[in-house]
Amino acid sequence: MCLKEFFHNRWVKFGFWALLYILWVIWLGNYWWLFGLAILFDLCVTKKVKWLFWKKEYKEGEKHNAALDWLDAIIFAVIVVTFINIFFFQAFKIPSSSMESTLYTGDHLFVSKLAYGPRMPETPLTIPFTHNTIGGKESYSELIHCKYKRLKGFGSVKRGDCVVFGFPNGDSVLVKAPADDYYMLCRMYGRDFTTRNYGPVKVRPSDKKDHYVKRCVAVAGDTLSIREGVVYVNSEMAPVLPGMQNSYTVVTTGQKLNPRSLERLGLNKAELWFDQSLPGYPAMPLTNEMLKELKSFSSVVSIEPNIDNYPPDYPDSWKTIFPFSENFEWTRDNFGPLWIPQKGVTVKLNLENLPLYERIITSYEGNELSVEDDGTIRINGETVTEYTFRQDYYFMMGDNRHNSLDSRYWGFVPEDHIVGKPALIWLSIDGNRKFPGNIRWRRFFKIV
Repeated sequence: MCLKEFFHNRWVKFGFWALLYILWVIWLGNYWWLFGLAILFDLCVTKKVKWLFWKKEYKEGEKHNAALDWLDAIIFAVIVVTFINIFFFQAFKIPSSSMESTLYTGDHLFVSKLAYGPRMPETPLTIPFTHNTIGGKESYSELIHCKYKRLKGFGSVKRGDCVVFGFPNGDSVLVKAPADDYYMLCRMYGRDFTTRNYGPVKVRPSDKKDHYVKRCVAVAGDTLSIREGVVYVNSEMAPVLPGMQNSYTVVTTGQKLNPRSLERLGLNKAELWFDQSLPGYPAMPLTNEMLKELKSFSSVVSIEPNIDNYPPDYPDSWKTIFPFSENFEWTRDNFGPLWIPQKGVTVKLNLENLPLYERIITSYEGNELSVEDDGTIRINGETVTEYTFRQDYYFMMGDNRHNSLDSRYWGFVPEDHIVGKPALIWLSIDGNRKFPGNIRWRRFFKIV
């Protein structure tokens, strides 16, 4: 028997595909799927059932039906792409400048699901190739809702990782303002005003929340603090990576800086504005390398870091900075110390620290929480003085530290919200320029 005949043997084909299928079932951890071996056996060996009922088998010389051929190709593509999206990779576009200069607005990248283990779909009834909306309408149904489950991956989230995750506050979305934080607007303007002017409110499951990408600066069990804009984890200064930016006030001799010079520095022109009263730029995002080079410009008079102290320059700070309590005098540059909740760890619960854990207890871990007039805390109707966390949590920050909505503004990221890790940039488009100058060729196929 020649090699070609060997691999075309129905029993060999069945053995090969059965082995792969069994390994996949073991990975899933749901052995009910082993019944699928019967279908696989029929497909490869007995061929009694026409599983591909839409596919026409043509006799030699018979004219092909173009419509059926296209249908077959589309169904095959949908199945393959859906399988890849669930278990291996998912396409993602960087929507904002919060991660510059690490990830640029307009970067198109593949997110590895295998890095931390793929999540099984909680709402499997969804329109293919969509995430949560299509044509302004929800693209999924909750008729079937599965429990959260994550398969085994190559590792866990570590400090310094760029991570894609579901927006923690994305369970409640305003129809007229889907990009805004519903809870933030409620704190600022009240629930009635918010829903009346921006509502109604759509409630989304965990796997249908919009995706964000930030850098993990602290993992479960860490203690994080930010002092004068510098991040400390477990009392040690966190590493400053090359792409990280901070905001500076840049005073010039009176004129704007040369646009070509700013572009050469790698600055995002959309984030820059010139204030004639300085004269200069009141908020210029710079990496350490940019800062050193900018100091050599003859038209630059001074450069000073922008640091928010308490009370900050903007109003209603406690309503915008986690944990949204007047008892915590924190800003985006002077924050913490804050302990990051860890699975299985029990903390003492009181009225002082309740704002830190309230959303974890209710939204992320599904409990009913109430506080009596006398200060008694009840969870699921029982009086409690402590709480044990059911999953790990993370603290995420953008590399563009003063232009990033991150954990400083909405708190912890639960483990079940983690989607994956950016792996490869396959396309990068600069929205501020015209074709072909808008294509960032140097970023093509860049590993993140």
